Amino acid sequence: MTTAAPAAHVLTGQHFMNGDLACAEGALAAGCTFFAGYPITPSTEIAERLARRLPEIGGTYIQMEDELASMAAILGASWTGVKAMTATSGPGFTLMMENIGLGMMTETPCVVVDVQRGGPSTGLPTLVSQADVMQAKWGSHGDYEPIAYAPASPQEMFDYTIKAFNAAERYRLPVFVLADEAVGHMTERVTIPEPSEIVLAERRRPDLPPGDGWLPYGVGNDLVPAMARAGDGYAIHVTGLTHDERGYPVVESQVHERMVRRISRKVQMHAPQICEYEKIMTDDAHVIVIAYGSTARAARSAVLAAREKGIRAGMLRLITLWPFPAGAIKDLANVVRRFVVAEVNLGQVAREVERYTRSPVNWVNHAGGTMLTPEAILRGIVQVKP
Repeated sequence: MTTAAPAAHVLTGQHFMNGDLACAEGALAAGCTFFAGYPITPSTEIAERLARRLPEIGGTYIQMEDELASMAAILGASWTGVKAMTATSGPGFTLMMENIGLGMMTETPCVVVDVQRGGPSTGLPTLVSQADVMQAKWGSHGDYEPIAYAPASPQEMFDYTIKAFNAAERYRLPVFVLADEAVGHMTERVTIPEPSEIVLAERRRPDLPPGDGWLPYGVGNDLVPAMARAGDGYAIHVTGLTHDERGYPVVESQVHERMVRRISRKVQMHAPQICEYEKIMTDDAHVIVIAYGSTARAARSAVLAAREKGIRAGMLRLITLWPFPAGAIKDLANVVRRFVVAEVNLGQVAREVERYTRSPVNWVNHAGGTMLTPEAILRGIVQVKP
């Protein structure tokens, strides 16, 4: 089911704003009417913006006592039928993981924005990092498949917050916006389109009336169950325990196998529709730079500089980090000689790239605190010149 954005929620036109504010406006354009969070640098501007904007449109803003409670609150809100979001950074993201797992198990649509900063622990509260990539994939225990977007500009903070809500509604799970401090605090022009131009996905509702044999976790070919709203008369049992199609706990390995495979498969089978990436000058490239988020901006400049030196360099910008675009890596590996992975961590995506190619992979990275420069990435390209 698709709809247009609610007109009262959208500040149309061109604006000069940072990525955090653009994210907040993207949430409103997506139809978000509930935010629960706890202030944490460098995401606090998202909460501040929504604390002012949500009451203007009849929505709800709650500052919770901590990040655990924030995540629990948006899960509960989602079950009432609203679109819900929270925003945090690395330390808070860590605290949310238990209830993110609950959201995956109960298949509860919501959006979690993580504006990454240097870690581990308190780390560098005001400085950039991209070190939460694997936490987004493996942070909560058990098997599940996340969806995570990595915006590279304030405009994309707006655009991909909307896409995150659409993915959450369409596939019924918490979806991540993995921004970073540089993008969150970068100020650029952001164009907000008319509401009629913003297409939104809405979760599928039950096609049977209450008490008429509807199964809360019954699925069709897309493996995504319809979702009733609490209070509409349907019998709903929401539990983090392994459960059957009725939603009731069943402590049996066969039921667990079937359920966990389905909640993983529902994302895997739709990966071709979910995965987004950008290819830049890859048709004749011998060296491909892989980057994402703010680092992709520096990587683009490095590729252009390499071309000026006669090096046939290209770039693959990852927009979705999860599901990981393995197919794009494999396709490029058939025609290029080497990869350079540039990221502000100690090799989280580089290791993932190495899983899908036998071509040499050069790592250009550091632990955080500053953006990678085009010069550093160019040196990495020159070092692997064929």
